[in-house]
Amino acid sequence: MSSLPTVCIIGAGCSGFTTAKRLRDHGIPYDCFEMSDDVGGNWYFGNPNGRSACYESLHIDTSTTRLQFEDFPAGEDWPHFPHHSLIHQYFRDYVDHFGLRDTITFNTAVEHAARQSGGTWRVTLSTGETRTYDALVVANGHHWNPYLPDYPGTFDGPVLHSHAYRSPFDPVDMRDKRIVVVGMGNSALDIASELSHRAIARHVWVSARRGVWVLSKYRGGKPADKMMMPPWMPKKLGLALSRRAIKKTLGNMEDYGLPKPDHEPLSAHPSVSVDFLAKAGSGDLTCVPAIERLDGDAVVCVDGTRIEADVIVCATGYRMAFPFFDDPELLPDAEHRMPLFKRIVKPGVGNLYFAGLAQASPTIVNLAEQQSKLIAAHLTGEYELPAVAEMTAVIARDEAKHLGQYYSAPRHTIQLDFARYVRDLHREIEAGRKRAAALT
Repeated sequence: MSSLPTVCIIGAGCSGFTTAKRLRDHGIPYDCFEMSDDVGGNWYFGNPNGRSACYESLHIDTSTTRLQFEDFPAGEDWPHFPHHSLIHQYFRDYVDHFGLRDTITFNTAVEHAARQSGGTWRVTLSTGETRTYDALVVANGHHWNPYLPDYPGTFDGPVLHSHAYRSPFDPVDMRDKRIVVVGMGNSALDIASELSHRAIARHVWVSARRGVWVLSKYRGGKPADKMMMPPWMPKKLGLALSRRAIKKTLGNMEDYGLPKPDHEPLSAHPSVSVDFLAKAGSGDLTCVPAIERLDGDAVVCVDGTRIEADVIVCATGYRMAFPFFDDPELLPDAEHRMPLFKRIVKPGVGNLYFAGLAQASPTIVNLAEQQSKLIAAHLTGEYELPAVAEMTAVIARDEAKHLGQYYSAPRHTIQLDFARYVRDLHREIEAGRKRAAALT
């Protein structure tokens, strides 16, 4: 019988199942609970658990070589930027290839998880069953709890979040409609570009509080994320070179009819699109300032512009949420901050791990694959965490390093540079192994 700790994994998206694979490789007993009927999480189009934000035309913005798992390469015939259906099948193939499916309990949600006085976790399932575990891995994702702005006034037509958008015809038939899309993140750019096709909407307006740099998926005929500066390069130099290249390639955003950004390129989570700039420059969509209020059959912008509209699509982001926790110490603060040691461990709670809780550039798909190396090593005793005070200090240094280039906003509180993060994570795992060896 295993003397290793028992683990509960919440969720079987890409972060949950790759963590499960790592634990199984190390002989760590676990149960993985998934509220849906299949793996895939956010990349499962039409996911019956209602938490997928996939729309029918969605392609990932990360190139294939950047998103593939270390021990399960993507197909050689894959396109640079796969459709969501290919990503989901890739996830299903991974789970089946490594024999993980039978270790996942589907159609079962973790409804409550509470730390007991002895340090174990008491987990209540949607079946009514209660189980006890030595450790808990939270992998429930952070793109399922949509944030909707609360505008003054009322609007006569449908108002939906991009999370609910599936196609130009579902859940709202957008043909010949006047549409306002709120936001200029990746979903907003995709949806606005799609709806602005002359065969669909009468017109599309894109409303945003500030201008953004809309980046191309390609640079010099190659996926742009392949040209990211290597982690060994000083970050200040890498940013300067990248910003210069972006400005030289794209020119001014105002020349396309977009508002002038109030920040440098790469000071925000990248907004990437193949065709948004061309759509804007062609007059198929119009950029307008932020919405001040709703006015029946129209929206009124902060500059006084009144736009008669039939539908509003809010691509206004998400809030982190852990509905199974009721301990406020385990929840994000009012500013959407969730400080974690190496974006995994909350200091003082050494048997709770968060997997994939970051906005990684360029990819989140294989983030937990890297994080699971620390999780498994800690569970087996091969790795020892630093003291709480040291973890707190490291968190402050890491956040300054990863967040320093971004303007302050809730969407940037969990941002990180994937390559630099992985390099530092591997260094920390090695340091933790030395700490563990010193204790024996």
